[in-house]
Amino acid sequence: QFQIPQFIETEDKIAGPFTLKQLLYLAGAGVLSFISYFIFVFWLWGILTLVSAVIGISLAFVKYNGQPLVKIALSAFNFLWKPRFFLWKREIKGREYGMPDDAILSERENLKFGMSSIKKLLADLITSKGPLPKREKESPLTGYSVFRRETGEKQVAKRIDYR
Repeated sequence: QFQIPQFIETEDKIAGPFTLKQLLYLAGAGVLSFISYFIFVFWLWGILTLVSAVIGISLAFVKYNGQPLVKIALSAFNFLWKPRFFLWKREIKGREYGMPDDAILSERENLKFGMSSIKKLLADLITSKGPLPKREKESPLTGYSVFRRETGEKQVAKRIDYR
C-alpha cells in the first residue's frame, strides 16, 4: 500500500505562526521602515512606516474568496497592463425584413383553404403571433415575465425572444 500525501495546499510554518511568504512580506516592510528612518525626516518616516506596515500586513494575511491579495493584485496589474486579445468575435449580420408580396399572401391563403380544419389550426398556431380568437385569452403581461430575485422579491421584466 502507498501513503497518499494529505494537506498539500497547507504551507509550512517557518517562524511561529508565520509561513515563509508571510515572514518575507513583514520583514520587507520592516526593512523599508528601518532604511527610511535614516533617510527621511521623522514625520515622513512615520507616514512611510505606517503605509508600508499596512501594505505588508495586508499582503501577508488578507485573502479574498480564498485567493491571497498578492495573486489578486498581480491579476489586476496584468489586466490593466497587457493588451486584450480576443480569439473569437461573433459577427452581427443585419437582416432586412420586408412585407411579403401580394402574390405570396394570396398563395398562403389558398393553402389554408385547401387544408383540413386541424391542419389549419396547427398552421395558425405555428405561424400566428397573436392569440387565436375564442381559443386563447391574451395575457395582460404579454411580452413580460415575472421572476424572483436572489433577495426573494418578485419583479416584472420585459421578455425578449431571440429566435
